[in-house]
Amino acid sequence: MRKLTYYVGTSVDGFIADPEGDGDFLTRWTDPEYIAHMAAEFPETLPTHVRALLGVDAGAAKRFDTVLMGRGTYDPALKAGITSPYAHLEQYVLSRSLTESPDPAVKIFSGDAVELVRELKARPGLGIYLCGGADLAGRLADEIDEFIVKTYPVFAGSGIPMSRAGFAPRGLELTGVETFGGGQLVTTYARAL
Repeated sequence: MRKLTYYVGTSVDGFIADPEGDGDFLTRWTDPEYIAHMAAEFPETLPTHVRALLGVDAGAAKRFDTVLMGRGTYDPALKAGITSPYAHLEQYVLSRSLTESPDPAVKIFSGDAVELVRELKARPGLGIYLCGGADLAGRLADEIDEFIVKTYPVFAGSGIPMSRAGFAPRGLELTGVETFGGGQLVTTYARAL
């Protein structure tokens, strides 16, 4: 069975974007060591145009072959003229308001997100990358098998949280911690059984 992994960048206080939805402020707290490591370990999570800029090999997938994103996560790419941000993956945009895909490589899905994830998990293949955002992570909270949380050394104060799942504690098991000289921290958690 495939895993759904929420791979997400956040401030120390748990915000993935500013109040308007822009997460670019986090990238100010990256450095070459961190970027090289993440490109080597999680190359599929880099948008296709970024992979080319960083010289990341477009070869075989390592961890993921499918990406799920909400409309708010997809919109910045669209505004930049990028209709297929993860052309190297099978792409789904879960949206109730976007009815037609601007690109044949991007599937728009307006149905039950949980049903879609369960169907995708049952298919053969690599993992499923949950790209964001907070609403989609909230709807899929009980389907997430693994959290890979990239914490950047910044306190945002407010913004869009990592999830809007509502209060319902779910136990997790810490399976990995990596620290970097620039102050970044990558923690990996599995859903506790």
